[in-house]
Amino acid sequence: MQMKHVVLLLALSFLTACGSLKNSQSVNPPAGADGLQGNSGSTAAGINIKQPEAAAPKKILSNEFSDNTRVLGIMNYLASDDLKGRDSGSEGIEKAAEFIEGIFLQNKLEPYFKTYRDTLANYHNPAYNIVGVVKGTDKKLQNEYIVIGAHYDHIGILTPENGDAIANGANDNASGTTTVLELARYFGNSRSNKRSLIFALFSAEEKGLLGSSHLAKKLKEEDLNLYLMINFEMTGVPMVNKDYMMYVTGYSKSNMAEVSNRYANKNLVGYLPSAKEFGLFQRSDNYPFHKEFNIPSQTYCTFDFTNFNFYHKVGDEVDQMDFEHMSGLINNMIPVIEGFSNSAEQEVKYY
Repeated sequence: MQMKHVVLLLALSFLTACGSLKNSQSVNPPAGADGLQGNSGSTAAGINIKQPEAAAPKKILSNEFSDNTRVLGIMNYLASDDLKGRDSGSEGIEKAAEFIEGIFLQNKLEPYFKTYRDTLANYHNPAYNIVGVVKGTDKKLQNEYIVIGAHYDHIGILTPENGDAIANGANDNASGTTTVLELARYFGNSRSNKRSLIFALFSAEEKGLLGSSHLAKKLKEEDLNLYLMINFEMTGVPMVNKDYMMYVTGYSKSNMAEVSNRYANKNLVGYLPSAKEFGLFQRSDNYPFHKEFNIPSQTYCTFDFTNFNFYHKVGDEVDQMDFEHMSGLINNMIPVIEGFSNSAEQEVKYY
């Protein structure tokens, strides 16, 4: 189906001025030459996108790191009422897909497949993972891959509460999607990764991890040399009374937290007992990669069961999010991913 031609008009100065926008307003996707830009043209499923020329490694500028304004702009669009809760196969998630494709295109990620779209074969409505890649700079290590993922779907329309029926899914999982998009923007411009990085936004997670299951199986059939899968889920609000910023699911299965903290040079990742108690390792998009590849596949998260009361409710809106926390998390993950991608040996291992 031919996608609509999307023209993105929102400038950075407008984003700065609209910091208090609510989800009830119609919000255009962010735009601007610095990477806050959505899709500038048609990228229809089944039509080849001209692959961007790989940029040479260059000095990192301060504006390539994340900040509150960038995070706000992305979140205000993905969790806006215009997208109607991003239910898989809906018009709303189609808008989100186009937006994600645009950010990949503007930041010179190559489509991993013929286009950025990976059409799900295991869901009854048209649904797509959006998959881009930043090839590694080292001739040997570029043949090893790291998948960095999050799901961009949510649950759509619910029974109205106080006149609001749209489950906007700001924390679940526009926050994780925003984290991945900002990391994609950074690495798309910095080219500071020796191993290749696949950035994957999954559909139909809420239908039973269908998008990630589809992609994991497909990559396994390709015999992809996959080193790690790192996933981001519900990263929109800070943890409560913890001496670390986030946790990984399946903490005791690998040394991922330990290696993360070494590259972050701080106590960034810790252990949350309730994550194990509630089986979170099996409940997000890391799990299909664990099953298919048996390599360290874990989810970074800041939902600690005490800090957010709107899981799968219409109250999961942008005004509940902490943008300073989110941009800090993204920037703290940059040296971690650089460490994962540039180490001479594969340091993260299952025990």
